[in-house]
Order: sequence, then C-alpha cells, then structure tokens
Amino acid sequence: MANAPHLVLGTAGHIDHGKSSLTLALTGTDPDRLREEKKRGITIELGFAQLKLPDGRTMGVVDVPGHERFVRQMIAGATGIDVALLVIAADDGIMPQTIEHVAVLETLGVPACVVALSKADLVDSDWIAFMSDEIRSFLQNTPYAQAEIIPVSSVEGTGVEEVRAAIQRACSGVEPARQHRALRLPVDRVFTIKGAGTVITGTLWSGEARVGGTVEVLPSGKTSRIRSVQMHDQPVDVACAGNRVALNLPDLSTSQITPGDFLAEPGTLATSDRFDAFFTYLDTAKTGKPLETGARMHVAHGTREVLGRVLFCDGKKTLASGESTYAQIRLEEPLPVASSDRFIVRTYSPVQVAGGGRILLAHPRRRTNLTDVDRTMLDALRDGNTATAVQAAVEREEFPASAASLARGLGLPEEVVSECLEAAAAARKLVTLQAESDTLYTTRRVVQKHVSAIERALLAFHAKNPQAIGIASEDLRRQSAPRCSASCFSALVREAEAAGKATHSGGHIGHPSAQGAAAAAIDDAAAALLTVLDAEFATPPLRTDLFTKAGVDPRMGDKALNQLKRDGKVTKLDADLFFSETAIQKCVQTVQAYLQEHGEASVADLKDALGTTRKYAVPLLELLDARGITKREGNMRTLG
Repeated sequence: MANAPHLVLGTAGHIDHGKSSLTLALTGTDPDRLREEKKRGITIELGFAQLKLPDGRTMGVVDVPGHERFVRQMIAGATGIDVALLVIAADDGIMPQTIEHVAVLETLGVPACVVALSKADLVDSDWIAFMSDEIRSFLQNTPYAQAEIIPVSSVEGTGVEEVRAAIQRACSGVEPARQHRALRLPVDRVFTIKGAGTVITGTLWSGEARVGGTVEVLPSGKTSRIRSVQMHDQPVDVACAGNRVALNLPDLSTSQITPGDFLAEPGTLATSDRFDAFFTYLDTAKTGKPLETGARMHVAHGTREVLGRVLFCDGKKTLASGESTYAQIRLEEPLPVASSDRFIVRTYSPVQVAGGGRILLAHPRRRTNLTDVDRTMLDALRDGNTATAVQAAVEREEFPASAASLARGLGLPEEVVSECLEAAAAARKLVTLQAESDTLYTTRRVVQKHVSAIERALLAFHAKNPQAIGIASEDLRRQSAPRCSASCFSALVREAEAAGKATHSGGHIGHPSAQGAAAAAIDDAAAALLTVLDAEFATPPLRTDLFTKAGVDPRMGDKALNQLKRDGKVTKLDADLFFSETAIQKCVQTVQAYLQEHGEASVADLKDALGTTRKYAVPLLELLDARGITKREGNMRTLG
C-alpha cells in the first residue's frame, strides 16, 4: 500500500451529533483541543488526527465545526478533503447544518461519503431503520445516493470498526484531484512554538513540502524557508500532497501570515480579483426564490472568505435552485485561485450556503458575454480536456504568447501547458515564434493579421515619406501593434521579413517595394554630393552649401552623407566639413611630395602647397596625423 494515494477524510454534520466523539473513537485523538472548545463542548477551530484503515493505510482526518456560527470553518475544512464522514445523530435526524454541510461537500466536489448514524444506543432497531430510510431519501439527488449508512455508538464502541471498514471501501477508486505539481497549501491555523517560531497547519493540496524548501505567502508575497515539517506530530523530511501537515516557517512572524493565507512554490501562483466558473445555485434556506445575477455574496476558497458578486454569462438574469451556468465571480479582495479549484458562496445576509462550483479560468478578461472561443475553452476546462483548453486560450490571445503567460492566465501548471503547446505545434495546429530567449505560440491567422498590419503601416509611412528608407522599430510598433511587447513585435517583424513584407536597412524597417525607390534616390543624392566633393577637393563647401551646389534636399542630403560615411567614401572632419576619400588621397599625395622635398613643414607651408586656407588645412592635417601619414613635432610636421 506504499504507493496508495494520500487521502484526507473530513467529518461533517450538525452540532452535538457526535463528530468529535466518533473521531476520538476512530483515531484515538481528541480533536477538541482548544480550552474554549472543551469549555463550550463544540469544535470551533479545525482539529485534525490520523486514521488507520484496516488494510494498513493511514489518512488524515479533518474534524470541522458543526455549529451554525462556524459554517465558515466547516467550508475551510471541507476544502481539500477526498472522502466525507457525514455524522447524523439517530435521535435527532437531519438538521439545518446537515443540509448545509451536504451542500458544501457536493459543491466542493468531494467524491465519496460514508454516513455514520451516531448515538445508535439511544434508539431501537426500528427507529434505526426508519432514520436510515430518511437519510437515503435525503441523499437520493446528491452524489452520495449510494453512500453506506452505518449505525454507531461512540459511548458503547459498537459500529466503530464497521465505520472504519466502510471508509476504506469508500476510498477505493477515489483519485485525489491534485493536477498541480507545485506546492499549494491553504493555511487554516497559525501559532508560535517557543524555540521554533511560527508554525502553520493545513492540508497540502499539491506538490511536496520539503525541509529546506522555500514557500511564498499569498496574497502578501512574503517568503520563508521551511525549517521543519511534521505529519501527525511526527517530523518528516518531505510531506506529499493529500497529507495534513505542520510547517515551521522561521522567517515569518504570526502577524505576517494568518489563517486564510495560501502557501505556494514561489512564482507559481498569482492572485486574481475575478475568475470564470461553472456555478450551481443551491437554495439551502428554502426561500423558493431564484438567485439574481450580480448578487453580492460571501465567496469561500481554500481557507479564506471574501465578498464578491456572481455575474451570470450570456445575459442570464436568474438561476433557480439546482440550476447551473457559466458565471464570472468578481471579488472585492483578490484570491490565489487556479483552474479546477472549488469554491462556495453564501448569501450576504442572512448568511446561508447558496451553492458554488468549480473555477475554470483563473485570470479572465472582465466580460460576461462569451465568444465561441471562450465557450470552447470553458467547456474544455470543465470536461478536463486540457489540450483543447490550451488551444482555445492561444486562439483568444491578440498576440503570440509564452507558455508561462498562458499557464498564468489559465491557472494551470506551466509544465502541463508546455506539453500541450509543443504537441499542438508538432501537429501544426499552432505556429512558434522565437522572441529573445522565449518561445511564443500563436496561430497562423494571428501571424498573418499582424504581418498585414505591419505592411500597411510601412506603406502608409512611405507614402508620407517617399524619400525615407524606413522607420524605427519602436515607432512602427506604436503604429501597428501598440499593445504588443517589444520582444514579441521583433518576432512578428521577422515573420514579415520572411514573407517579403518588410526589410531592415541601416537600423530601420521599410517595405521592400518602397525601399528600392528610396534607396535609389539616396544613391543619386550620394553621387551628386561626391561629384562636388571630388571637384573641390582641398576646399570643399560646408554642409549647407554642399547640398545647394549638389542640388540635394537637406533631409535627403543627410541620408546620403550617412550612407557615404558607412561606405567609406566620405570622412567627416567636423560638424559641417566633409572630405571625399578621393580628395583626401590627392591631399596625401601633395603633402607627401612637399615633405619629401623639404623634410619638414609648418601648417602655413602645407596650406599653401594644398592651395587652401587654414580653416581646411588644420583639420585635414590632424586627420593625416591620425592615419600616420604625417607626424607633428611642435609646430612642424614630417613624414610619418
């Protein structure tokens, strides 16, 4: 049985129906630990113990409150359990909290249930049979219609082993819903142990709690290492999902973590102020009234409860008891929700359990009108078809997206989403783009849409700027896809280049058809400038006069000069002075001939030899010094 799944048993039932007494008889542990609980005789906080089954397996037991004022704690305890032990007193029968607790168990998706008909020693066999029929009728329209009903007396000890055996039978075939591989744990208790510091307890929903590991507290974002791990008062190195655990978190004070907080592997879970869900309304208060969309309600998830509104999708106005629909739950405080999590809602006032459901999309857009793709994705998440859900999520994205961002949006593990994306890409249902160090996924339709937008923006730019060779990438992004990230846009531009709709030139992006004409115009301007610079080699005109003499527009002239500089045909000596390389070579020949004949020369000597003025001679000779053609010694120059 070493490989059997770790399961959690949760008790449920009305106050004084004997849940804690039965837990003590089954486990040997008294869950009523707190002084006030002993004094008042009711379970207020969550107690937990360990149950040994006949086949040798053990399971954690969460004993939850039954008093009507403590239904919230009951919800916290029921979250994360796999099998329910519903305790109904034989002398009392089905009571209001019995009804509420079954509604909670059903809505949270607890798959299996055993009914313990407690206090059987107080009634006769006929009454036991009658009450068993009443319970069977009560459960007939729930998932627990076939639940075993076992008479038991904690006082006399009769029926206890039969209950234990029934729990083992209920466990067979139950697979814990723990699709998330990273650590997730809702905190239900926080306290301090002298010499150790802060300790929390909770049911480990998924992943492993490991000594030396690090956890993040949500919603605060604070982190702590795990100094020690305990399961049922015994230290362990590692605790697996499905176990009740206590974690010593020495880096946090009790004011920095409270019941209702969530522990997660750092960076794997994000809070959300809304989520899409498949919601069921349950009129447990028997008001006979339907629930109206937009109703303000208490929303319980994990061990936290916040206020929020339930908005039905696709214009649905009301929901009758027992009916279900897609809904968006908008929260007044964010919760660390993920896909497939269960939640409960309770009416605002008076407070009564009123249904709940399963979270499908953890980070949706604010909308209640569903598109076809939205509905496909929600249907797939509801059916557990992760591949279809991931495909639909990609199709909903305006831009190519990474596996990490898609996983965050869906509330699914990144490794699961990555596997689906890679399979879809291999089957050519999706295309991949490389953005810096990340792979992006999208559809061919989305790529074509953005390539067309890039092309339109480029053609519009060239129409307004016929002589421009292109536009800066950031300016093009702002014009064609302002909501796209820079790295994603670069990947889309590469797709446009591959499609022959864009091309890079000199740090700018242009359209191939327009760039040819612009490049030709620049080439013509460059040739005209070079002709003037070659002709007036020692006294070239300054920049503005150069453009005038060459008959070139200044904007085009600057582009042409930049091209000539890149091609090594022109050298810039100062802000407005340019020499062609041909002119420089003529000057070199003149200077070399003069120095070979005279040995050395001053600036005045060389300017006269060049037939120019000091304004041109000084920067020109400094260029020859830099190239090693001449060497300056004081006011004289010799050959280098």
